[in-house]
Amino acid sequence: MMTRKDKKHETEKVLDVDASMQGTLIFKDYVNLRINGTFEGVLNTKGNLMIGEQAVVNADITGDSIVIAGKVNGNITALKDLKLISPARVIGDIRSPLLSIAEGAIFDGTSRMLTKAHDLTNNTMTPDDLAKYLEIETNLVHEWASSGRLPATKDGDAWRFERAKIDEWIAQGKIK
Repeated sequence: MMTRKDKKHETEKVLDVDASMQGTLIFKDYVNLRINGTFEGVLNTKGNLMIGEQAVVNADITGDSIVIAGKVNGNITALKDLKLISPARVIGDIRSPLLSIAEGAIFDGTSRMLTKAHDLTNNTMTPDDLAKYLEIETNLVHEWASSGRLPATKDGDAWRFERAKIDEWIAQGKIK
């Protein structure tokens, strides 16, 4: 007899990547993702993310539960928890409601312990933040926002961008 838990595990998506990749990866569905190679760009996941010991990642990462054993250079937002295990080496800022750093792991940056999922999922970005996130020039962000091509709100004279809306915009292929 198959239980509900067994059915869940049967339908879970597992992706084990041992390659060199560059770009923006967004997973809208739950996935167990393990990166063992190199990755550069932006990584957005739902589910579990494991950065293996041999992995080298130069990316801003957003995910639910994240475990890092390799090298990461970039900002990390974990919606549930983040674990750095030896020999992890993380250079960047961390935002997570739960952070664990094991002996032997190295962390160089700032951490912000958040307790509300709302603070993590409804974060806003400045044009400079968004330009870095999209890997484009800041003047292009201003141009797209002014023309209505990009989901944005005006706060006085400054543009603000909600990460969730930007991720949806990217997933719809409107970044072309």
